[in-house]
Amino acid sequence: MLYLLHKYKKLFVGNTYQFLFVHLCEVKGSKKYSTIRMELLGIKFAPLNVPLERRLQTLAAAAWLVTFTVGGIIDRHAAETGGRISPWARSWKWWKYLKDYFPLQCVKSDGAILDPNKNYLFGCFPHGVMPSGIFSLLNTNYGGFDEYFPHHERYLVTLSEQFMLPFSRELMLSLGGVASSVKSIEYILGKPGGGNVLGITVGGAKESLNSKPGIYRIVLRRRKGFVKLALRNGARLVPVFSFGQNDLFDQLDGPRLRRFQEALRKWIVIAPIIPIGRGFFQYSFGLIPRRHPVVTVVGKPIEMPKIEKPTQEDIDKYHTIFMEKLIELFEENKHKYLEEPESKKLTID
Repeated sequence: MLYLLHKYKKLFVGNTYQFLFVHLCEVKGSKKYSTIRMELLGIKFAPLNVPLERRLQTLAAAAWLVTFTVGGIIDRHAAETGGRISPWARSWKWWKYLKDYFPLQCVKSDGAILDPNKNYLFGCFPHGVMPSGIFSLLNTNYGGFDEYFPHHERYLVTLSEQFMLPFSRELMLSLGGVASSVKSIEYILGKPGGGNVLGITVGGAKESLNSKPGIYRIVLRRRKGFVKLALRNGARLVPVFSFGQNDLFDQLDGPRLRRFQEALRKWIVIAPIIPIGRGFFQYSFGLIPRRHPVVTVVGKPIEMPKIEKPTQEDIDKYHTIFMEKLIELFEENKHKYLEEPESKKLTID
């Protein structure tokens, strides 16, 4: 490339030749391959010699975002009765490309043993702009769930409104997505015989507005409905935390913008985030998530009694226990999976 640039330098106007020559000479080494870094007007462009495997990973990450934001018609109640899981859809190679793009990893903490005869509710944090870690773990066959918990079926709660979108609705049902309604959640947690895991991103859309690189601010203190449903069905609660989840996107923010976003969120349910990621061929801006490792750590289950009509005192008691276990999980693992862990604190709103 440098040879061709030098041979045809007369074709370039002004200082363009010198600019390109300097930046093309700036070579950055890698264990797998060498990249030629290019930068123009502050935009960092992807090297031309990136391997096809990495290009496919980037494409998978972009398609994942588009699929679940642009989307039913068929069996409209399926989202409230466990969906209709397709092992074939969960095994698409596409999801492996997505996993390897970041990459995504699941880790089981000591004591994280699931009884095959019990149902479990995974309380997952943080939501991030999009919860890639818990999606890979529960909705695909590449996240490591079956390796650690082979005797359980898995589901993930998502916004009920998303099941009104064509195409993406059908895909979500095939992957184990279920609606975020009391009926839907109790259908899974109340299944006789156990052997089911339901994941829920408790902070939801409100928490996604807090998603910023290096910041772990979650929405949990007043959200107690999931604890009530676990008690009513005798399902065990499990704290789950995805380290690195908030580093995949930055977002535009500011006091006025935040007030507008909060008002709009209450109206349309979905968080109106303005994400800052990367593009297909440059790293400075775009809607594709950035490459950053995400490690999802599954904590130790919390023993829960079955109380058909739990009192507020019952709910508060186990909600407090869950918060304590979640903080404990964060503090025990941040030194393993976060940069500058001493400066990282878990803030609970």
